[in-house]
Amino acid sequence: MRLKRRTSYKAETFTESVIREMTRRVIDKHGANGINLAQGYPDFPAPQEIKDAACRAIQEDINQYAITWGARNFREAIAQKTKKFLGVDVDPETEITVCCGATEGMISALMATLNPDDEVIIFSPFYENYGPDCILSGAQPKYISLNPPDWSFDRDELVSLFGPRTRGIIINTPHNPLGKVYSKDELEFIAALCQEHDVLVFTDEIYEHIVYDDSEHISMMTIEGMRDRTIVVNGLSKTYSVTGWRVGYVIAPPDITIAIRKVHDFLTVGAAAPLQEAGVVAMQMPDEYYIKMRQEYQERRDLLYQGLVDIGFVAYKPKGAYYIMAEIEKFGLGDDVEFANHLIDDYGVAVVPGSSFYHNPELGRGLVRFAFPKRIETIAKAVERLSPLGKLL
Repeated sequence: MRLKRRTSYKAETFTESVIREMTRRVIDKHGANGINLAQGYPDFPAPQEIKDAACRAIQEDINQYAITWGARNFREAIAQKTKKFLGVDVDPETEITVCCGATEGMISALMATLNPDDEVIIFSPFYENYGPDCILSGAQPKYISLNPPDWSFDRDELVSLFGPRTRGIIINTPHNPLGKVYSKDELEFIAALCQEHDVLVFTDEIYEHIVYDDSEHISMMTIEGMRDRTIVVNGLSKTYSVTGWRVGYVIAPPDITIAIRKVHDFLTVGAAAPLQEAGVVAMQMPDEYYIKMRQEYQERRDLLYQGLVDIGFVAYKPKGAYYIMAEIEKFGLGDDVEFANHLIDDYGVAVVPGSSFYHNPELGRGLVRFAFPKRIETIAKAVERLSPLGKLL
């Protein structure tokens, strides 16, 4: 008897996360001795005051469901922080939805606003979830390349992608995997197109506080004319080194927030209540915390970047986030997947093949991504392990 089809067409259009696959491979191969520069999570502790707040909340029996779209005091703290850093007044009652991580925030926002056959523009390379998120939402992704060495985009090409079916555009600034920080001029150009064509902007700002040198994070929400058509996705994970907590949030206009809250409710019900209490403390961290964090990440960036250059990599110094993209072709160790597997097998260091960030995998065959939210000693050890690669040149 012929069996009926048991999986969806949607599920067959994308693969599992390559980032998480690299993490599993280095653990399986090397255990605790492996160095994971693939997945973007710290190997150092989260701030003590935030951990203490989570423990205190559990002991005080804040262990049941919070309000589906987020505990009121946490939403109020998010609104206060948004006002402080972006200068934007946000209504915590009608414009904020707390989600299970920024990842869930993005898919909830897309599912709440997209219809079948809508088109969404995505800058490529991109964080690997965006393409599958659009497909799961029934929309058609349309891609535009970010081009080295400064990761700029062709403005005429972007203009050509806007059409009658264009419903949204996804921006990630600071950018994963490139470390690009969109300039005000770039955002204003995109904003003008969105206003002309009545298009929504989904802006992933999870790395908002991790910028380097003279770079400045600018939210699309602050660009003139964009307040009512911008959906901001953010969370605790990167800024406060709690990637495993899965607490994120979405800021959106009230009518869109109503739809996001409905989708979010039926996807996950709500984020962990005690961790939202800790989030209140996180949102109230003093300015000195962010200054120190940026300084420490810049030290890590500079150490890894210089180490890679000394080995012989052509590396692109990021302006934000905590990743470095590097070219690998001259080492003669195959394409990006072969190269990444070689680093795990022979050096005990995990990186991410560049092709996993591109809609056309061939565009990333000569690149890998290194993540540096690691202790200085971890980065130094990784560079030491990889140094023999220089002999291949």
